[in-house]
Amino acid sequence: MLDRATEWLVAQGRTDQWGTEPHSTNPRRVEQITAFAESGGLWIAELGGRVVGALAVGDAMPYVPPATEPELYVRLLVTDPSVRGQQVGSRLLDHSRVLAKDLGVGLLRVDCFAGGDGALIRYYEGQGFTRAEPFAVPVKDSEWPGQVLIQRL
Repeated sequence: MLDRATEWLVAQGRTDQWGTEPHSTNPRRVEQITAFAESGGLWIAELGGRVVGALAVGDAMPYVPPATEPELYVRLLVTDPSVRGQQVGSRLLDHSRVLAKDLGVGLLRVDCFAGGDGALIRYYEGQGFTRAEPFAVPVKDSEWPGQVLIQRL
């Protein structure tokens, strides 16, 4: 699914978010997704028996500032581009809110790519999140701009 999402981004001319190579060929990314699955925090969305989305929740990613209170962190949210507009991502985020409430935490955080035209930040704001800390991840000879967003539950 991440490979399909990358293909879609490349077709849109948005190569600065995830680059142009498939995630399945990147050992670091494969290891990361495998760890999400093994943690018990990976949830899959299906439509008509077909996987169309994935949500991973757990501890905050190591590259973001730590929370100052108990939280649940959205580590991954991805949907198949073919179901764009069908609210798959929204439903997965609703599930993350339920999980957070079940854990008794009142803070849900997520991070996303902060470059380009800011569309991803606006998506999360449309889902009820507000901007918190910006951050940057060193990548080769540059930095990947990120934004942490929060939602109080």
